[in-house]
Amino acid sequence: MKFKKNVPLEPDINLIPFIDVLLVVLIFLMLTTTWSKFNEINLSLPSAQSSETSSPNATWVVAVSAQGVYAINGGPLEGRQIKDLQKALSGLEKTDGSVLIKADASASHQAVVNVLEAARLNGISKIAFATQQSSKPPTNKP
Repeated sequence: MKFKKNVPLEPDINLIPFIDVLLVVLIFLMLTTTWSKFNEINLSLPSAQSSETSSPNATWVVAVSAQGVYAINGGPLEGRQIKDLQKALSGLEKTDGSVLIKADASASHQAVVNVLEAARLNGISKIAFATQQSSKPPTNKP
């Protein structure tokens, strides 16, 4: 009589259902995740806390409106290009003169950069920005 030997059977693991479940979970996560792009950063613009400084010999005030219109020492400037600003600032003495930029809060950055570029092209290195005094006292955080 010949008996069968007990051969241990290897466990049969089927991976196909496991892969199916993982794919379903992956698809679910991809569909429910919000893919958002942050295009802007919240900024807190600085405000001045110090007293006024002594004014140098010749200070020219360049005002920039919200619409991008320039005014130099209260007089409106016709053009909006860098060459127009450069021509208007050409009378300022390069060694002792300075430029004070008063830009509206909603003025474009490009309009302010145009003033900076015109001052650079004229060789003016003393440039200041006008700020408002903050209404509330500063809080010192440790």
